[in-house]
Amino acid sequence: MSRHRDDTGAKLGMWLFLFTELFLFGGLFLLYAVYLSRYPREFAAAGREMHVVFGTANTAILITSSMLAATAVSAIQRDERRRVLWSLGGTVLCAAIFLFNKYLEWSAEISHGFYPNSPRLAAGPPGESVFFSLYYLTVGLHGLHVLIGGTLLIWVAVRVRRGVVHSGDYVLLENGALYWHLVDLIWIFIFPLYYLIL
Repeated sequence: MSRHRDDTGAKLGMWLFLFTELFLFGGLFLLYAVYLSRYPREFAAAGREMHVVFGTANTAILITSSMLAATAVSAIQRDERRRVLWSLGGTVLCAAIFLFNKYLEWSAEISHGFYPNSPRLAAGPPGESVFFSLYYLTVGLHGLHVLIGGTLLIWVAVRVRRGVVHSGDYVLLENGALYWHLVDLIWIFIFPLYYLIL
């Protein structure tokens, strides 16, 4: 009975935590909306400088990783430990590819002078500088969540391998997958706001 209560509390705790994360990113999206209404032309011009190919690839990568995380939860319920480990490994690999792509993209943007307080942005209209400041803040914070989520899933995978997480007790895996789905969901909002703005 107490075990069930602990699992329920762990799930509720994770949902409450995810709710606070939505407030954090929701605040950034609200800030984006305020400045978009103030600088619509400048935001559109800055958006045209974004690398849509990188953004699209990273969207596909995160959707795939979210599917793999869900597969891991389904597999643990059927006590398919090997499939759980492969699915979590695939999710973590997607996280690593996402971060590597983001490194390549940021390197290209910085080399072209698109970073906060750069001479190129300082010489242009203020709205473009605001766009890139919000972009680096939001995407950087999201990247940190990708790193944390990948690390969390590695830790969960180790516990699955050791038999601590199994078909009779998998709330830790469920919570890890929920966190990862949040990471994916946030990117689904980031992608059109920054990469597809017209």
